[in-house]
Parts: sequence; C-alpha cells; structure tokens
Amino acid sequence: MNRFLSFLMALLLLISGSCQKKELDTSISASEDKVQVENFIEESELPLFRITTTIQIENEPKVPAKLEILKKGISVSEHFIGIEYRGSTSFRLSDKKSYGFETWDENGQDINESLLGFPEEEDWILNGHVFRSSDNRIFDPTLMRHFVGYEIYRSMGNYASRCKFVELVIDDEYMGVYVFMEKLKRDKNRIDIKKLKPDENDAENITGGYILKIDKTAGSDVVSDQPLEYFETNWADDARYLEDFSFRSVYGVDKSLLDFEPFDLPYHEKQFLETYFLYGYPKSEDISSQQKEYIERYIYDFETALLSDDFTTEIRTYTDYINVDSFIDYFILNEFVGNVDAYRLSTFMHKNLGDKLNMGPVWDLNIGYGDPRLPVNDWIINYNTHVPDDPWLVPFWWNRFMSDPQFVSLLKTRWESLRRNELAFNTIKELIENTSNYLIENGAVERNYTKWSGIEVNYENEIDIMIQYLENRLIWMDSKINAM
Repeated sequence: MNRFLSFLMALLLLISGSCQKKELDTSISASEDKVQVENFIEESELPLFRITTTIQIENEPKVPAKLEILKKGISVSEHFIGIEYRGSTSFRLSDKKSYGFETWDENGQDINESLLGFPEEEDWILNGHVFRSSDNRIFDPTLMRHFVGYEIYRSMGNYASRCKFVELVIDDEYMGVYVFMEKLKRDKNRIDIKKLKPDENDAENITGGYILKIDKTAGSDVVSDQPLEYFETNWADDARYLEDFSFRSVYGVDKSLLDFEPFDLPYHEKQFLETYFLYGYPKSEDISSQQKEYIERYIYDFETALLSDDFTTEIRTYTDYINVDSFIDYFILNEFVGNVDAYRLSTFMHKNLGDKLNMGPVWDLNIGYGDPRLPVNDWIINYNTHVPDDPWLVPFWWNRFMSDPQFVSLLKTRWESLRRNELAFNTIKELIENTSNYLIENGAVERNYTKWSGIEVNYENEIDIMIQYLENRLIWMDSKINAM
C-alpha cells in the first residue's frame, strides 16, 4: 500500500474517532503497566503531545497519525503526522522508545509547520531517556542531559537543536516525559548552509554546502521494509558501511595509512582503526559523484595537512581547511559534560559554500556526566586508551590538535572567556536547578517514574550528582588548561 492510500485510510479513521468525541479527556486509564494519571493536564506547565494512531508504529517507514498539542488542558493545535521509532542502540535497549515524526498535509505530503514556537520545519524528534526494567538499565535519570548540554552550547554562540520538555500520550497511554527537539538538518534556522543541487558540480558551487557525520549506520541506511522484530536485533547493521552512503578516511585512528580495503563486513578485526563519514547533506540518494569526490578529497587534504604540519614552526596548513574556533567550542562542550560518544559517534560537521569545515552541532549527550568507562580526571579524547576494544574509536585529530601550541593557545583564551560567563559554575548550577525544579513542581518527574518504575530513582540525588560532577569537571579542566 503506498503512502497516500495508507494515509487516507488512517485519516478516515482519525476523523471518525474525533467526530465521536470532542471533549478533552483528562483521565488516562491504567491497566497492567499503564500509569494512572488523573487531571494533570490542566495543572502542568509542560505541553502535552497526544498522538493517535490507527496503524502500529514501526521503525521504518513512518505511519500516519494525528498529533494534538495541549497546554494546560486547552488544545492549541492539531497536525497530521507520520511517525516512527528512532534510534538504533537505544531502540533495542529501552522500554521507553524515542520517536521521529514529520508534519504532513491532508494528502500525506511533508509540510513545514511551527510547533511550540520553533521555526517552521517538517522533521521533529521526541526523545525519551533510555530505560529498561528487566536489568535495571537507565541512561540519564535526570531526564536533562540533552537539554542542559544543548542550552550551554547555544549560550556559547553556537546552533544547537531547540528543545522543550513535553509529556506524551499515545493512543490514550501515558508514555512519560520527553524532550521535543529539532532534527539536525540543513535549514536557515538550523544548520545554515547553502542548498546544493545534484547538478551543481562546477568549481563555483561544488564547495558547499555539506553535512557529514561520524556515526554508526542507522538500520534505514542499510535495509528497509523489515518487520519491527528485525530492528530489535540487527546489531550488525550498525557497522555495515557501504559506498552508497559513506566514505572512509585513508588514515587510521592511530595515524597510520590504512592498507586494507574499506567496506568490509561488520565488526571485522580491523574495524577499530577505521573512521567512516556518512553523507548527511546532500543525502546519499541526491549527492552527485563529483560532490562525493570533492568532499572526500577535502577531508583527505585536511587530515594530511594536520599530520604533516611541523608544530615546532609557526606555519600551519591544516587551518586552511577548518574553522578552528568551531573545533574548540565542540571540544570544550563535550569534554565538560563528559560525552563518551563524542568525536567517534553522533558527531556532526558541516561546510558552507566557499567556507571551511566546521565542527558541530553537538548531539546525543545522554551517555556522559560521569560515565564509568572513563575516569573523571581525563580527557574524553583519550577514550581509545581506556576502551581500546571498542569498534568505534576517536579519530587521531583531537590528540594531534592538543599537541599544537597554537591550538592550545586559542583553547586557553576561549576557556578563560567562557569561565567568566557561560561556564561559570553558578550559571551552570542555576540552569540545572531551574530546569529540575520546573519538572518536579509540575509533577512530571513523579509521573514519568510512576510509568517507568522498574528501578527506584532518587531524582533530587541524581540532580545533586549531576551538579557535583560538572563542578568537579570545571575545576579539573581549569587545572589542566591553565597548566598547558
């Protein structure tokens, strides 16, 4: 069944249901694992996203649904959407799923709309913290790691995905607290780079814009039209890199020139040496062969310059290829929050027309703030030393930067400036306390952990741990950077 027919059938069912029941139901009935929540909608400051489906949500493709947004019990907007599960590792690990959705028109076609005051777009994310009761697994018990990190990065003068906390109900089942956020993509209000068409391959246009990411391969990049059960166990597809949508660095994470062919089977014995770049924009189905060749050559030239420059002299050539300030801000934010996925996964970079390569935006900060895989008093860029058997390791770039006196000098200057304002401890503490109090006072934390109650969570204690970790991290980074 094509997308339009599927949407039309779902639309008829949704309209039929909405005609039968116009009043707002503020009570969500509970059975088995469904949380009993009564009359919270009118009291909570958090917006409520009420999603109604007629077809089971899948990992791929998006299925038709209806979204109603309510504020304090009052319906403020209704939207047709296409919704799917999102995430690869998080999808498999978590009982509480995250979702991606597009806003659609009445014909099931993508349409740009403004939600909760965000700039108009069509692609959106509902991010839920990872929670699995069977083995007491939980990432981010504060519910705030993405939000806090993005707010700080934005305060530093960078773009980060706009975020708001919401509560989610799907088909009358309460699903908990979610972070509603923008999907990272090319847009004048998001990653602001020039549109690059497939036929723009001349010297004037081919320089941008591009978005690249270092990441696992999402299941949808490799396979499609598989049953939901497939995506629950397809670990191999996380590492199934293909020439259609990626290219590999010619250098290993150890700075060596790789002497084996790319695109081997997932988890082959030398995968830990490899760094793959996925085409974020233009998308793999749109990017031309000339554009692929251009951006791959650009990365090669940058990496070669970075390895070749003699840091005992004043001359630098690697800076011809990158906006160093963007790399420094990216480093500072990820090191500060202890993001163990930084540099090697969920790592975005972009290049505008006629411009150099920029790092960022930052993304996916839920595994940080004191992850036990790394000692508190070390750089995240040293991940390879502590977890050498991981298939995804940190590219050589970052330790090479830190051996450059000029890069370090710029880092020290930027750090000193940020510590006076954006990264002052009292500023960070106030952000965390204000955010946590907002969630607590509106009852959202209690409702979330009533729904996802496999393990007991002392929320106030988790907030204290977060604040203490960041205070200690600031003190440690002060000592390390000042001593450089």
